[in-house]
Amino acid sequence: MNYSRPPSALTIAGSDSGGGAGIQADLKTFAAHRVHGLSAIAALTAQNTRGVSAVHVPDVGFLRAQIDACFEDFDVGAVKLGMLANGAVIAAVADALEKYRPRHVVLDPVMVATSGARLLEPDALDALRHRLLPLASVITPNLPEAELLLGRPIASRAAMRDALDGLRGLGARAVLLKGGHLHAGDEVFDLFADAGGVREIAHPRLPIEVHGTGCTLASAVAANLCLGLDLADACAAAGDYVHAGLKLAYRPGLGGVFVIDHFAAATPDRMSASGSGQG
Repeated sequence: MNYSRPPSALTIAGSDSGGGAGIQADLKTFAAHRVHGLSAIAALTAQNTRGVSAVHVPDVGFLRAQIDACFEDFDVGAVKLGMLANGAVIAAVADALEKYRPRHVVLDPVMVATSGARLLEPDALDALRHRLLPLASVITPNLPEAELLLGRPIASRAAMRDALDGLRGLGARAVLLKGGHLHAGDEVFDLFADAGGVREIAHPRLPIEVHGTGCTLASAVAANLCLGLDLADACAAAGDYVHAGLKLAYRPGLGGVFVIDHFAAATPDRMSASGSGQG
């Protein structure tokens, strides 16, 4: 038996009844990295591979009780933030983070589901900008989310680079800007930026529509931070992990959306040098 108290990763996000994204994807990712996973459910979705049919946001007092229970008993090495549906939820989460001051906060600013369903209420965007981004170790927006945060289009790799300073200027220490929505060429380029500079992370583009990639990437970053990697290496390793899971993706439902194979992706060499370089 192992009586040590290793760091745990906490996800504060929405659940996915279809099992491919949200809390479910986060916990699978933590387990695949052999990191103990904790969860505080900020929203419930009725969801499958064909779309989101309903969203229920629990009482914020109960959400705060879940977060308190986790911090009172576990060594929370990193917190991953996902779907936070409205301003009241964001305020409750920000209050908790300001109280407990976890070592790492990975913010995936979830706004729109793969299906196109809006997952963030209009009043929440300002709260996200002003309360959560300054608490984040790293934010992991895709291009549509980055465009909403900055209020301008990002339509090229040059525009992605230009957006990095603006995103970091919102308060986060680092940014992992995901370029999957930029359909240019046979590779997907993500950009990591912190005070030390910019790092380009590239992987071959795969011709499938996959559900839960953003959740999985952010939770893999959180898990890698718990394992002791620095921010840049944690993001690069997370990108490699997601790419491996995409190559092994499967289609469990009647919809055309695939889901990542979180456990098959966790091969012994998944932490080897990534296909990334300095930009």
